[in-house]
Amino acid sequence: MTDDEKMADMSLVDFGGALAAKRSVPGGGGAAAYVGALAAALCSMVGQFTRGKKRYAAYEADVERMMDRAEGLRVSLIKLVDEDAYAFYPLSQAYGMPKSDPTRTQVLEDATKGACKAPLQMMEEIAQVIDLLEEMGQKGSKMLLSDVGCGALLARAALEAASLNVFVNTKSLMDSKFASAAESRADELLEKYVPRAEAIEARVMASIRGTREGRA
Repeated sequence: MTDDEKMADMSLVDFGGALAAKRSVPGGGGAAAYVGALAAALCSMVGQFTRGKKRYAAYEADVERMMDRAEGLRVSLIKLVDEDAYAFYPLSQAYGMPKSDPTRTQVLEDATKGACKAPLQMMEEIAQVIDLLEEMGQKGSKMLLSDVGCGALLARAALEAASLNVFVNTKSLMDSKFASAAESRADELLEKYVPRAEAIEARVMASIRGTREGRA
């Protein structure tokens, strides 16, 4: 893979194959963005099967708004697959510089800062996906409640995966102010949104299992 190829243009099958191959390619960050985009797509899908139904007429405007926002986040997260990849190559090249090169430290620090931006933005956008799934779980079609739960599970995994990419980059940064700010924001998002995603999953599971047990 070269730096002029777009990972987001790959099929999901090819994307997975590229990650599994024995060569240096952008990894966890792009995967996190991809999974976050799938969570957003599930939110949109629930909205598609909710709108126009009389039972949910009171929520029509809300559902349309959520769908529009979910679609915007899906598109943005897919773009972040490539933005993360573009940041990977300068960082990889910086690590390959001779340690005797007097510019190596600064080049590496600049490249590392650049590599932090995409995964941190992923976290911000995945958090918004969780917001939407939470609301869609309350206003969307109950027939698709399991998809809301699946979306929340994927979003939580994506959020945590993106955070790992933030922390692995800040660990090597010499600019402590930048690193501290990035880590602080990542921790805030994890603390706020991981429990919310887990709560969505728990509510959906309880609803589905309760329905099944009620028929027994």
